[in-house]
Amino acid sequence: MYFYLKNLGPTQQVGALFIIVFGLLLLASIVAFVMSLREYGDDEAGDRRRGELKNLDGIIRTSWFMVFVFWIGWLSGPLVALTLFGGVSFFALREFMTLSPTRLGDHRSLVLAFFVVLPLQYWLVATEHFDMFAVFIPVYVFLALPVASALANDPLRFLERNAKLQWGIMVCIYGMSHVPALLMLKFPGYDHKNAFMVFFLVLVVQFCMAVQHLVSRKLKLPPAAPAISQSFNWPSWWIGVFVASLFGALLAGITPWVPGTAFAFSFIACVAGSMGHFVMKALKRDRGIPSWGGPVRSVTGAGGLLDRVDALCFAAPVFFHSARWYFDL
Repeated sequence: MYFYLKNLGPTQQVGALFIIVFGLLLLASIVAFVMSLREYGDDEAGDRRRGELKNLDGIIRTSWFMVFVFWIGWLSGPLVALTLFGGVSFFALREFMTLSPTRLGDHRSLVLAFFVVLPLQYWLVATEHFDMFAVFIPVYVFLALPVASALANDPLRFLERNAKLQWGIMVCIYGMSHVPALLMLKFPGYDHKNAFMVFFLVLVVQFCMAVQHLVSRKLKLPPAAPAISQSFNWPSWWIGVFVASLFGALLAGITPWVPGTAFAFSFIACVAGSMGHFVMKALKRDRGIPSWGGPVRSVTGAGGLLDRVDALCFAAPVFFHSARWYFDL
């Protein structure tokens, strides 16, 4: 598969990959639909099975959504992709802050986050100021937003309120902005193919989450942290990461790497993404909510938008900076 994909031109690679990916997604959607037709009892086991099917359906819907985003980005170019991911950041941050109570004193900081920090971060990506892009939010915004909050003269739960906002900005803006940033890197001998790096990252992370969920459902092992997740256990986590890394090695033909290096970068992305998803589950438990979308279904059709991209928000920065370090860009 590596040599087959490597010898194809960019347009041929897109055609081959979309036939493979859409075929797999269609097959997964059919299997999930057939499983949903089965009747389950009203006992605890039945409720658990329905919950597992709902999670699986969410993963499949997210995969369709992210492949569609890749398609739009590839057809329209980097600037449209930046705008698209900027919109995803905006709505993901809105979900995060809607379910994180704020006070009147936070309004100034919220306006800065949505209408100054977000566009500036994506502008730094568009203009390829990667050094400033990497530190703008963790350094400058981290220090500036508490100052804006302090000037509002409201010290009640000051640390907690600012920590929530900074967490939201780091995950929804900083993390997500690294996905389209891959389109701007100049990989040696990889002209006009950067969209494949985005596709590679999204596909590998989503594949890891799907495998981990299916293996956990099959093995039915005791959860490693039951207060946070009933489906997370170490054997299924290791299997999910390893299988997805092997899958990434098979896709090395669309990357600037050989299979061994693609395996290593897939492993990095899968570890970061799956652990990030686990951390976001802990935040949801702290808020006492099942999903970031609340009672309203989001544009992805299942749960909240942030539920569908949280793993990518954690995987993208690690993947991006690892790739920059590897190629010394």
